[in-house]
Amino acid sequence: MIRPNRVRSNEQTEVNNFYQKKSLNLTSESIQFRALQEFDTLVRKLKQHGVQVIVVNDTKSPSTPDAHFPNNWISFHQNGDVALYPMFAENRRAERREDILATLEKHHFEIQNVIDYTSAEDEGYFLEGTGSLVLDRVYKKAYCILSDRTHEELVIEFCEDFEYTPVIFNAYQTVDNKRLPIYHTNVMMCVAEEFAIICLDAIDDKKERKNVIQHLKGDGKEIISISEEQVANFAGNMLQVKGSTKAILVMSEAAYTSLTEKQKQTISKYCEIVSSPIPTIEACGGGSVRCMMAEVFLPKIEVN
Repeated sequence: MIRPNRVRSNEQTEVNNFYQKKSLNLTSESIQFRALQEFDTLVRKLKQHGVQVIVVNDTKSPSTPDAHFPNNWISFHQNGDVALYPMFAENRRAERREDILATLEKHHFEIQNVIDYTSAEDEGYFLEGTGSLVLDRVYKKAYCILSDRTHEELVIEFCEDFEYTPVIFNAYQTVDNKRLPIYHTNVMMCVAEEFAIICLDAIDDKKERKNVIQHLKGDGKEIISISEEQVANFAGNMLQVKGSTKAILVMSEAAYTSLTEKQKQTISKYCEIVSSPIPTIEACGGGSVRCMMAEVFLPKIEVN
């Protein structure tokens, strides 16, 4: 997780992230102060539940208003591979930092290969990590909605490189009475070990919707369907992580509040729910807790 240094609403991402709020009527100092409080509270809650968290501070320069969303530029895999991704917003590309890999190696994680897709930026093609790709790492499937930030050719290339089956579809939200693409898959969909949370209403094409359902049910996952209003409260932007004694589903307070009691009960059959308030980060960034965590699956080197 990257502890942010200059949180603000990024003018380069708001063109296709309609969950961002342009103005909070707060000074930049107040926004940064609140964002840090929210970040630190989330980290503390994760650690209290036995989640191992590596926190790296954002750099002071250059200005990277979305640095606390590292999952969009990097992903880590069980075989020791690391993927670097091409980003839509030019000012987000500065978030990519080689020293992050050195930090992980200091924590005794083994890195075998770095697979770099970032040259696609020169051609105007993008694939924003596990924002674009919701990965089922057990069944090796990559769920993906196409958008300005997710190019189909790059999805296929990733799936060939990492031996995933692509499940590609389109998903929309209503903006000013228009159906516009949702910018990231992980805003409307969360795949856990035994269940999946997804806004099926966002998949307008019936064949595509049926295909997604078949893949999830075929892998034995219980489907928890959420509404577009719940998506707007980031109820799709969740992540299952490993705690000290049991699996945990991490979400924001806004997401938790938007869930029905039945939905909460269904989730609780499989794992514990941990929520944390991050209203400033959600408003400025148009993303939530899942975006803040780049989960590390790299093999660990045994140290005597």
